[in-house]
Amino acid sequence: MNLTRKKLGSILIAIVTVFAVILVMQQQPIVQDSSYHQFSDQRLLLGMANFFNVFSNLAFVLVAIYGIVTLYPFTPSRYLFEIRYLYLLFYIAVALVALGSGYYHLQPDNQSLFWDRLPMTMAFMLLFAVIVAEYVSIRLAKFICWPLLAIGAFSVLYWQYSEINGISDLRIYVLVQFLPMLIIPIILVFFTKKRSATLGYWQLLVAYLLAKLCEYFDQEIYTLLGAISGHSLKHLLAAAGIGLLIRAYQHRELNAAGER
Repeated sequence: MNLTRKKLGSILIAIVTVFAVILVMQQQPIVQDSSYHQFSDQRLLLGMANFFNVFSNLAFVLVAIYGIVTLYPFTPSRYLFEIRYLYLLFYIAVALVALGSGYYHLQPDNQSLFWDRLPMTMAFMLLFAVIVAEYVSIRLAKFICWPLLAIGAFSVLYWQYSEINGISDLRIYVLVQFLPMLIIPIILVFFTKKRSATLGYWQLLVAYLLAKLCEYFDQEIYTLLGAISGHSLKHLLAAAGIGLLIRAYQHRELNAAGER
């Protein structure tokens, strides 16, 4: 039964991947909207422009530290020890997201947006590699980790190149950001593990969805709440999702230690 589920999951992943790539790449180049940089909350505080959009990125630093601190004491199983470096790289990428996004929000434009998106693709790709290691194959995850990072970096470099040459094409970046979010639920459903952090991954996916909704309704949320904008909430929700995932990792490791 497990073998059948894995085969079905593999088929679904292949179908979703092929369909998504064809659907996106057959579109006209996706242009970077210049109005994207006009965030609703542009308040100046402590001499810092766009203070709350910048400062809210501190949440990513905090969860990255949380992850690194909790990673090393909990290694009761050879399984987790073998892929511990993937978790560490993921947490480092999350910290870099804070730096890149903070830098971007100080002066939002296409040039600074490059440094916002580059670490985000690193985090997306490393998270995907971790999930592949946990649910599908450690060997496969080790094999695809660096190519995934290269693809993520290429997607941002290609977008920047297209901007410089007056084309503006975000199609590859869109695939890098959203395709893993389509594949991850399939992996969680069809590649089950006895001891896993599945709940944490679902919580992260829900938090990410809410974060994207807050990003889309940036102005409406700011008008409604006044104290905080949708984009700042996006940062906090995404970081909270990662924090919930790290907590799920902790619970898994504590349970594993209790079984020894």
